[in-house]
Amino acid sequence: MASFLHSCLTIAALLTAAPAAAQGNAFDLTGPSLRVTVTHAGATLPLSQVPNLSAGDRLRVSAALPVDQGAHYRMVLAFLRGATNPPPETWLTEARTWKPKEATIDVAVPAGAQQAIVFLVPDTGGAFSAIKSAVRQRPGAFVRASQDLNQAMLDRTRLEAFVSRLRQRSAEEVAQLSPVLARSLAVKLDPTCLQPGEDPRAACLTLGQSAAVLADAQTSSIAQTLSGAPANIALQLAATPQAGYGYYSAYIGVFRDLARMLGAFQSAQLQFIPALNVQHGDATDLLLNTVPSFRKPQSVLVTALPTVSPPARPPLEAGTRDALCLARPRLLLPVTGAPLVFSTHYARDMRLRVETQAGAVDLPVTADASRGGFVVTDERPAMTPDAAMTGRLHGSWGFSAFAGPEFRLVSPIAAAWSAGDATLVVGRDTPLTLTGGAADCVAEVRLQRDKPEQGGLERAVPFEVTGDALALKVPLSDVKPGPLVLSIRSYGMAEPQRLSLRGYAEASRIDGFVLHEGDRAGVLSGTRLDQVAALDVGGTTFRPGTLTRDGKVDRLTLDAEPADAGTAPFRAGQSLTGRATLADGRSSVVAVKVAPPRPAATLISRSVEPGTRAVPIRLRGDALVAQDARVTFSLRADAGTSFAAGDVVEVRAGATSVNLPLRLQDAAVALATLDPAALGDAAHGTLDYRVRRGEVAGDWRTLATLVRLPQLRAVTCTGATCTLSGSGLFLLRSVAGVAVPDGFTGASIDVPHAGQAMLALRDDPAASATIDLPAAR
Repeated sequence: MASFLHSCLTIAALLTAAPAAAQGNAFDLTGPSLRVTVTHAGATLPLSQVPNLSAGDRLRVSAALPVDQGAHYRMVLAFLRGATNPPPETWLTEARTWKPKEATIDVAVPAGAQQAIVFLVPDTGGAFSAIKSAVRQRPGAFVRASQDLNQAMLDRTRLEAFVSRLRQRSAEEVAQLSPVLARSLAVKLDPTCLQPGEDPRAACLTLGQSAAVLADAQTSSIAQTLSGAPANIALQLAATPQAGYGYYSAYIGVFRDLARMLGAFQSAQLQFIPALNVQHGDATDLLLNTVPSFRKPQSVLVTALPTVSPPARPPLEAGTRDALCLARPRLLLPVTGAPLVFSTHYARDMRLRVETQAGAVDLPVTADASRGGFVVTDERPAMTPDAAMTGRLHGSWGFSAFAGPEFRLVSPIAAAWSAGDATLVVGRDTPLTLTGGAADCVAEVRLQRDKPEQGGLERAVPFEVTGDALALKVPLSDVKPGPLVLSIRSYGMAEPQRLSLRGYAEASRIDGFVLHEGDRAGVLSGTRLDQVAALDVGGTTFRPGTLTRDGKVDRLTLDAEPADAGTAPFRAGQSLTGRATLADGRSSVVAVKVAPPRPAATLISRSVEPGTRAVPIRLRGDALVAQDARVTFSLRADAGTSFAAGDVVEVRAGATSVNLPLRLQDAAVALATLDPAALGDAAHGTLDYRVRRGEVAGDWRTLATLVRLPQLRAVTCTGATCTLSGSGLFLLRSVAGVAVPDGFTGASIDVPHAGQAMLALRDDPAASATIDLPAAR
């Protein structure tokens, strides 16, 4: 089962090793353990609860070696202050682990330090001097090692959290929990691993648990680019410090070749190898991907402590704006934005502070990645809740206090449910909306008779919470008319609430049929129109389409059969009669009204005023319109249509639309101007328009194709490579042939220099644009 769990991650090797035969791909060798505590402002925490160090913190480091340890290790703690600034000799401290009185390092973090690294070196003559010389000669290599090892540790915590919550689960449970865990821990799943089949594990096996966390096309491309690259190129890659909360920069999926980088300091006596620290409670276990050697050159284990930096709070955000029921057992507070709150112990003493009229109350919460947020424990202090409240997450991140997102909370007390003027019609399942109560607190809704002697009616009513309302589907298909009761049971309420209603028998009634001249469909109005099978008007047969309910009136769309396309057209002003046939065979006469044609207009021309950009982007194709542009277009009224004051043109992109005023040249030609930003930040795709006159609208016609573009702030070229910097780069599918991964969050991307770069846009596979690349510097 474990291999199946590991296989459900599409991941680039985060800890990819050197190509040498002695270098393994996974950190799967158990090394020694450390005991590390940090004291800050009088408080002491184990390293597993400390996301960052601060100047003045007291570090206490000791090696937890077996009592029968045969090889003596010296432990060296070194502080670094940047890649180009060698640390003073006093920033390196050693301990002799085999001597109890000298086995512990107890020092304060010096002012100006940025990184901290621990070395375990075999006790040989001059070992401490060799370490000191290596660190001071090339501090940049150890700065990079510190950054990469810290990031690798954080990534591994997410993978371990993912796997541990799925261990010993059935395949069905894995399929259900995996997507939630993936969102919580920012892990990318391969959905094919969850598809049913003879053996879904076979095609998804990976090299092992420590080999991977997250992948994208960018990662693979860079991994190939760096293959065989010299160490100084790797040292120039962008850094992602430990405060990065587990998210990836453009390079974070590539584990720099630490063995090769540290190999510059090999001597006849010593060889540096990286050690990945895995924190469990008070213990910091070291994992190795290279077998240590106790023969010359002897191996020096290198592991990293948290970076020295100001505390950075986790960017938690509320995962919902809907009201949550405080009385709900194991209430979930969904959160997004900080996967490390689920995979580490950095977040401590988490509470939900609830503000009530009687005062603030703190409720304990626990992080649960399998549910996607913090869960309020059922062991809660006594409190007097209000009907509506606010609650805020707060706690400690390492040594620092932080306040998290706010949530709207409700309580079922004083809830008064109302169905408004809605009518329950028996004989079919009837939609019903209830308002006024605490919707999220509803546990169950049941339908009953008002009086037991009227019949043994007792059934569950399906419902959904839609904002602050309750949307029900009342099952009345076999219920007789008469008094009914909805029994609404809420969390935190001893007795259910009873809402008295009445079920009515609805007689079939047809009010009339309306269609516009030139249309092949119309609308039939009345009640119980679900019984209508067909409508005949002058030899044209109309068949039922969509049925909707407007208050107490049914509206049924009827479409003319294609076989009747050659019949005489209907003219505006005609007063006709038709005959409706019901499903049970009965028929009735229907009044038919032919309304004037719906307004229609043809596009004459279109002009686009592009938005202002630091780096101009030229769209390829006249049909494309950028979201920050302004579009002015002109329309010519079709035959039967004349523009008049009050007419508007409606423009839509997807499900969003806006109404634009028309500027009339005359009754036949009109102009309108569209600011696509009015359609919303997510609007893209085909832009359609139609003319509206009051409640009557014409058919949709195509105006253009709307695409979203990134904001490029700068383009710089050095040698054969250009760097594009800006925001919204995820809107690009590729740049100059370089693929941009899904969900790309970086602020820059490197592409080959070719004078002009082609941008493939994500909004439309066929849409593209170009930018000019400056000459290389």
